Amino acid sequence: MKRNSSGCLTGFVAGFSRFFLIFAWFARPALFNVVFGGSWILPCLGILFLPFTTLMYAILKTNGTMGISGIDWLWIALAVVVDLATIGAAGAANRNQIPQGYPGSLPPEPPATPPAAPKP
Repeated sequence: MKRNSSGCLTGFVAGFSRFFLIFAWFARPALFNVVFGGSWILPCLGILFLPFTTLMYAILKTNGTMGISGIDWLWIALAVVVDLATIGAAGAANRNQIPQGYPGSLPPEPPATPPAAPKP
């Protein structure tokens, strides 16, 4: 049976980003009120779907005086790539959990053949 250990790394990265974002929100609620205009729905959706992007947006929005411009968009794009890579890695790591017959499932493994008996 083939082993895939990337699930632990994916879980750590996904968990770390969400934990850090929640911690930042509780530690500095005024920052998130300024960045997201007092709305709580956008940060919650960001925690669920794009945690790195939400965190990067909050950091970049509060550090600049002119908002997000220029090279800041590169950092936002990299955060989106990291979020999508995390989602893709989780899907690839759990691919063997998809039931047979569904699109994206792995082909069935052939039955193991018993070792040949030694010749006398």
